[in-house]
Amino acid sequence: MSTIRLTVAQALVRFLAKQWSERDGVEQRLIEGCLGIFGHGNVAGIGQALAEQGGGLRDPLPYYLARNEQAMVHTAVGFARARDRLSTFACTSSIGPGATNMVTGAALATINRIPVLLLPGDVFATRASGTVLQELEDPRSYDVTVNDCLRPVSRFFDRVYRPEQLPSALMAAMRVLTDPAETGAVTLALPQDVQAEAYDWPVELFERRVWHVARPVPDSAAVERAVETIKASRRPLIVAGGGVVYSEAWEELAAFAATHGVPVGETQAGKGVLPYDHPCALGAIGHTGTAAANAIAREADLVIGIGTRYTDFTTASRTLFGDVRFVNLNVAAFDAAKHAGVMLVGDAREGLALLDLGDWAADPSWTARAARLSREWRERVAVVLAEDRLTQPVVLSVLNDVAGTDGVVVNAAGSMPGDLHKLWRAAGPKGYHVEYGYSCMGYEIAGGLGVKLAAPEREVFVLVGDGSYLMMAQEIATAVQEGVKLVVVIVDNRGFASIGGLSESVGARRLGTAYRVRTASGHLDGGFVPVDLAANAASLGADVLRAADPTSLRAALLKAREARATTAVYVETVPGPAVETSAWWDVPAAETSDLREAYLHAKRDQRPYL
Repeated sequence: MSTIRLTVAQALVRFLAKQWSERDGVEQRLIEGCLGIFGHGNVAGIGQALAEQGGGLRDPLPYYLARNEQAMVHTAVGFARARDRLSTFACTSSIGPGATNMVTGAALATINRIPVLLLPGDVFATRASGTVLQELEDPRSYDVTVNDCLRPVSRFFDRVYRPEQLPSALMAAMRVLTDPAETGAVTLALPQDVQAEAYDWPVELFERRVWHVARPVPDSAAVERAVETIKASRRPLIVAGGGVVYSEAWEELAAFAATHGVPVGETQAGKGVLPYDHPCALGAIGHTGTAAANAIAREADLVIGIGTRYTDFTTASRTLFGDVRFVNLNVAAFDAAKHAGVMLVGDAREGLALLDLGDWAADPSWTARAARLSREWRERVAVVLAEDRLTQPVVLSVLNDVAGTDGVVVNAAGSMPGDLHKLWRAAGPKGYHVEYGYSCMGYEIAGGLGVKLAAPEREVFVLVGDGSYLMMAQEIATAVQEGVKLVVVIVDNRGFASIGGLSESVGARRLGTAYRVRTASGHLDGGFVPVDLAANAASLGADVLRAADPTSLRAALLKAREARATTAVYVETVPGPAVETSAWWDVPAAETSDLREAYLHAKRDQRPYL
């Protein structure tokens, strides 16, 4: 057997550069590159291995310098999601804080079922150096390190104590990354002495390897049960989730809905699977849904869930649907079984193709009612968007116009995801990128960087509120360094608008939700903190434009769109008419509060769906 002598880190880098994914006959690199911040846990191992391939040049495994370990995982997630989970990045960090900084990013990836590969450094496997800088000393065991924090948020975790363990760990990692039902964060913890240790590797380890990404087909008996259940309904509703996007099943969904007259509501991850003006499109569903979609949901006698996890926002904390049955098509059996539904475990595109309903159709009056409610909703929204002030809905409307059909909007936590879900007129499934599985503040700019790396031909508009911006703005510098052009729309409302409203609704009196200075009274009730977000963006390398009204905002966004460099558009919003929320969300009010009775009244509508 032919061998080649390399360090563990060199073997790792060489292996990753040779991995490809394939689906439907189309191949692409599985690991597009490596994002990394170096410290004593990885600089002599992975750092040396990346540098050896040409000073960190982009061949065969491109290296990208990030500014924050959590952010670089978000970048990998944004990239992988934009590539339909068929390609991702590796992320390497040092021991200690660098590794634990990745925990939030790992949780986000796993919750959203997005593949990322994490390569944190670890303490010495030999233990020869005693207590290492940044080492957690656990008196119960010597084999516990801070990297064990990544275990519960990883779909696969392994620690490579010896070179001989690397091949099996790598194969297992690639298997999970390419499994559409099991994917998420994958962590290989690498002791720093092991990274630098040399070993004679079989040359076969470094041959080009293609991982087939399957399209599982639902069981025929399950398909028969699903068809029978659907045909027995008169008022069906489709809830379309992210699985429709990842399986590229939007054309099949549109044809199925139109042929059988079934209205479609979209989750955050499924937004855009139908064009907003499709005859069967109800738009957003759930707590952040449209009045039309939620009205239909309450009256439906059957819910066909396609690629959805049924989060509490989608089901309005299980109060949205009435006496209803479920048919669930999902690549993950865990999700297909939810709400005691008829399970179709398989790929969304393949499953839809198998649902042969003949000439069956929903009750025509049901289909017509859904279309009428959708039309009425759009008419009501038009009044809110006609404001001549920079309210948040107006900002989103202007951005929507400028983004057009080829732009991508990126957003995450706060009040904007709710307004985006209801208001954004999505022309297709790839123009709407909102992270709402983990609702992670700070995702936006880093995630937008990943989207742009995945789709350089598209204009990426990162929409970020002041709260999220102040948590993680530094990846603007990474975008500037890499020559990756983003349009960053900074919306300043001087605090946490979304949680402020929620705080008031549960009796917390908006505590800690506004950026105000502390006064002599001891309360945070003084003037606003004088933070200049636009100046901050400029200091990170972005060109900055300011807007004061809808007209100047449109002009600034158009200029930013045409620019070649990363550009920040700064806008201060003003209070205005709220976009109605027509569904509940379970956030308990204190039992001693006057608000408790209203909370318990709403909670009576929760159903176990057994």
